[in-house]
Amino acid sequence: MNIDELRNEIDSIDSQLIGLFEKRMNVARDIAQYKSENSLPVADKGRERDVLNRVTSCVSPEIEDYARSLYITVFELSRSYQKKLLGKKSALAEKIENALENSPETMPERATVACQGVEGSYSSLAGEKLFKYPTVMFFKNFEGVFAAVDRGLCKYGVLPIENSNAGSVNEVYDLMNKYNFYITRSIKLWISHSLLVNEGAKLENIKEIFSHRQAIEQCSDFLSGLDGVKVTVCENTAAAAKKVRESKRTDVAAIGSKDCAEIYSLSELDSNIQNSDNNYTRFICISKNIEIYAGADKTSIVLVLPHKPGSLYNAISRFAALGLNLTKLESRPIEGSNFEFMFYFDVDASVYSPQLCTLISQLENDCEKFVYLGSYSEV
Repeated sequence: MNIDELRNEIDSIDSQLIGLFEKRMNVARDIAQYKSENSLPVADKGRERDVLNRVTSCVSPEIEDYARSLYITVFELSRSYQKKLLGKKSALAEKIENALENSPETMPERATVACQGVEGSYSSLAGEKLFKYPTVMFFKNFEGVFAAVDRGLCKYGVLPIENSNAGSVNEVYDLMNKYNFYITRSIKLWISHSLLVNEGAKLENIKEIFSHRQAIEQCSDFLSGLDGVKVTVCENTAAAAKKVRESKRTDVAAIGSKDCAEIYSLSELDSNIQNSDNNYTRFICISKNIEIYAGADKTSIVLVLPHKPGSLYNAISRFAALGLNLTKLESRPIEGSNFEFMFYFDVDASVYSPQLCTLISQLENDCEKFVYLGSYSEV
């Protein structure tokens, strides 16, 4: 048989398959009605296990795993259809609807904002772009920002989450599993680093350079060209600039922004020393309560999945099945657990999208832990 004849045969089989699939879903509809009348749960793991064992025993060993994958997907579609027919709305779905109704169209211009570091930090610069009149409160570390929002000391917090060159800020991801919060907005900030010194300093005399770990990674090419210079990690770039200024020494320098140079009366010994001009850091703005503003087209969630083969695949396949674009997947170990991980997802989808609602409904009920981090727009 040539390729056209083989494809015609596939088309014929597909016609039979889709007819049988529709017939199966119609029966699933009747089952949903029976479950509703008899107060039975939609999911029946025992029944699904029996069906998997039966169908995989009916095929050759060569395609046994494929048959299993097919029916796992069929089960997911059947459960989703039954939940839709029964009109079961989760508590989370109601919270999202309330947030959409009660949030104003735009974020406030004035707010008390928590940032890590000191005046001139990139987090504070991001906060000034997000709010027209921010009152910034500075905290020593990222956990201080989370805690300030959690305790109501600040209405919002601004945190770096990833850099286009240095990657994710792992500490922030790890803290996500400890605090309850929601993302209200995100912003991408172009990062340009300068070598900052006290007046009179010369490059050949520099013995030590201070900066944040991420900034050091972003300027690794420049630093590799300096012989015998010690690189010391600080809590952030602004703190590094402040340290250099207070030292009054001409043999030390800081990697930081031009804003830091102005704030701490330092000179720029060199500018644009980052490895790439395409150097962006993404910051998130968090709040204690759900706030969803007009134009929200990105959603972030965290999942803890069953520790068994196929769990992550099954979760990811739902995004594809619903036509949703998954733009970020980050895994982090859960502190105190035995090799278990939490998975952070970003998905591009309007908060009004029915596909997003379906995804949330499915994941909320089928994961060991599901955390909705918010729907928001990025500027």
